[in-house]
Amino acid sequence: MMKTKIKRWLRKDAAAAWIFLAPSGAGFALFYLIPFAVGVFYSFMDRAVDGHFVGLDNYRELLASDSFRKAASNTFYFSAVSVPVMLALSLGVAMLLNKNVYLRTWLRTAYVLPLVVPVASIIMIWQMLFDWNGSLNAWLSGFGFERVDWMKTDAARNVVIVVYLWKNIGYNVILFLAGLQQIPKDYYETAQLEGAGRLRQFSSITLVYLTSTMFFVVIMSIMNSFKVFRETYLIAGDYPHDSIYMLQHYMNNMFASLDIQKLTAAATLMVGCILLIVMGLFALERRYRQFME
Repeated sequence: MMKTKIKRWLRKDAAAAWIFLAPSGAGFALFYLIPFAVGVFYSFMDRAVDGHFVGLDNYRELLASDSFRKAASNTFYFSAVSVPVMLALSLGVAMLLNKNVYLRTWLRTAYVLPLVVPVASIIMIWQMLFDWNGSLNAWLSGFGFERVDWMKTDAARNVVIVVYLWKNIGYNVILFLAGLQQIPKDYYETAQLEGAGRLRQFSSITLVYLTSTMFFVVIMSIMNSFKVFRETYLIAGDYPHDSIYMLQHYMNNMFASLDIQKLTAAATLMVGCILLIVMGLFALERRYRQFME
């Protein structure tokens, strides 16, 4: 009887899916889920070895830290500014490349190149560009403008935003292009016959049919904005200008000083904030779908 049930279960599509997902699920649990759970556990202890439960003391100490508050505010400011700019630019570029523009194939390749080029090798070019004696300051001085110490002033934040946009815009453009090509052209032709302008077509057709794609792009852009530490670290080092001191800088410095409690507490808070943002986006997307229906 038991063998018969097992055979019936294995014949189902769900069983095949679970069998193929099992190796990936095991790897995710082993290298991500279990270590994160252990980190959450350590965030409630006074030390990693032979520690004692201290409740929320580590979190209170963390929230009272000026460096953590500065890192958190910089990170959320960066996400709040860069994600909308990324969304607007990637959608605009995708709509442009979706038309029969000159050198369309070459432009598509150019936007995809940052995805395949290693960041570490490209950062040297960005450093040469934004250095005090770099190319950008040379051009500015040639036109009569004063030199700007880009990485040691508040302008460093703009540099990181530009690097983030350059690195991630190609992926979003690909997603938007795929979504745009799924919209039937008959809808636009019908709208034109009924006298709808380009703005009305964009709001009533393009945005409506790109809702799922835009939702996914926003989530991925937020995730990538929290991972900008790599580029910032390679450009400015361990202790960059205050305007680009991110949460990952704080956690990296806590790891270097072996302060595991603050490190795990900061990581837990960051993951919790990301989950709240994603859940809020899911709720907004659900309400928007109900409104459109």
